[in-house]
Amino acid sequence: MMDKIKIMIVDDHPMVQEGLRAMMNQIKFVDLTGIANNAFDALEKIKKNPPELVLTDINMPEINGIELTVKIKKEFPDIKIIGMSTFNERNYITQMIASGADGFLVKNASEEEIKKAILSVSEGKMYLSVDVNLSTNEKTELKKIPIITSREREVLELIAEGLTNQQIAEKIFISPYTVDSHRKSLLTKLNAHNTANLIKQAVKFNLIR
Repeated sequence: MMDKIKIMIVDDHPMVQEGLRAMMNQIKFVDLTGIANNAFDALEKIKKNPPELVLTDINMPEINGIELTVKIKKEFPDIKIIGMSTFNERNYITQMIASGADGFLVKNASEEEIKKAILSVSEGKMYLSVDVNLSTNEKTELKKIPIITSREREVLELIAEGLTNQQIAEKIFISPYTVDSHRKSLLTKLNAHNTANLIKQAVKFNLIR
């Protein structure tokens, strides 16, 4: 018997919360650890009882699901995140994935699809809703977006600003050797051969703005 996957739901709509709660309670391999009404509530609950996977609405007031994803991945990089929205525009999806999310579902997804998404993401795969309004080529390209850590993203942004390894090390209080390790990892993940190519690839994948 497989271990249950600890899941948290983040959504500001009570009816959506209850619908997802009822569904999660019916899925045998899910352990619903909590429901949060907003990003602030979610972060507090995650600190007290970290889930393995977060299902979050994208369109929330104050801090939306995209910003919440960045915050969660920075503090809890091992937590998987699936964004949910009533909209399936490419912009929402690319921003969510580029921010570190592991999957995307439209809110009218069936229970079977939600099960499939949870299992796929838990196994380290990216999942995109079958109802996502993208061409096959666009879906393929989206799945090519490299997954980088919050520290790698921080180093990447500073590289894009033109800082040297030594300057980056001093700015974020790590050693130049560690910066160099992150730089090499980024070059590999983004299939880049030099700094200029690295920045070009990062812009292409919306990893820096």
